[in-house]
Amino acid sequence: MNILAIESSCDETAAAVVTDGRTIRSSAIDSQVAEHRLYGGVVPEIASRRHCENIVPVVEKALGDAGCTLAGIDAVAVTAAPGLIGALLVGVNYAKGLAYAADKPLVPVHHIRGHIAANYLAHPSLEPPFLCLVVSGGHTHIVRVNGYTDFQVIGRTRDDAAGEAFDKAARAMGFAYPGGVYIDQAAGRGDPDRYRLPKPRVDGAPYDFSFSGLKTAVINLLHNARQKGETVDIDSLAASFQRTVCEVLTDKLCAAARAYGCTTIAAAGGVSANSGLRAALEQMCRAQGWQYFAPPLSLCGDNAAMIGAQAYYEYQAGVRAGADLNAAPSMDIAEGFAQARAQRAFGIPSRPAGSAV
Repeated sequence: MNILAIESSCDETAAAVVTDGRTIRSSAIDSQVAEHRLYGGVVPEIASRRHCENIVPVVEKALGDAGCTLAGIDAVAVTAAPGLIGALLVGVNYAKGLAYAADKPLVPVHHIRGHIAANYLAHPSLEPPFLCLVVSGGHTHIVRVNGYTDFQVIGRTRDDAAGEAFDKAARAMGFAYPGGVYIDQAAGRGDPDRYRLPKPRVDGAPYDFSFSGLKTAVINLLHNARQKGETVDIDSLAASFQRTVCEVLTDKLCAAARAYGCTTIAAAGGVSANSGLRAALEQMCRAQGWQYFAPPLSLCGDNAAMIGAQAYYEYQAGVRAGADLNAAPSMDIAEGFAQARAQRAFGIPSRPAGSAV
């Protein structure tokens, strides 16, 4: 089954053709990072405009690279939640029009489910159940993947996501956007024992995260040093910050895995590309005797191939959407776009499973 997938939840316009949820036939991405770097972060209105400009050529490239036309596509998939609402709407509306014109089923996909599914593209042997740490700019979750479309959130961030904390701390240290990669590079040159930073906890929620206090501690350390005329070893501060984040993530993930009896562990999301986190997770799983899976760096960030992978399993579960599908800036991963829930949330009229838009 060939699925044409579209992703536009933030600042990458992406399209891909994926076969049977496991094989990438093509993957095209147009990134806006260079433009948003001028402003120190993603500007939603600019992102939406660029998606409008880029989505047609990106989809055409994905089809061309796959060596197929719309006639060879069995379904159209699109990220419909969560994300920047203006950015999501571009992809959703384009996918709706394309599916209608080509008389193809339309499959809405939850963005975080897509990140988890990136592992299916890289690891043919990986099947649920497993425990996944999802770490990105906007999300930090510990998710129990009971089935391909059955998710249980074990822990989540209460404030800043790990990636957001990386970017804000990096800005305070003087790095450009997106800051995570610069902190990773600097950490390799620094001493992680140089600065002691806090590890915030959430009372009564042992698997939940809170990174706002850690980010604030870095900002305050820098401000206090400047006021006193002291020099901060930025490389060592980056190393200390990165190690602290990694320890918080791995400690809670390990505790959750033990509590829920999970011996297969996966990572997903943009921050899973961080070399310190990848090493820490590998070490943790090796010490516990657990299996560990992570996507290659090319599939850690936002891409449409991961959406196509998850869409295959959503399709098999009977998930479809109609011409009045709407985008949602937030949606729980456990809810997703199951047909009945989509009808309640968006007023989508009932259609027979497998019918086109």
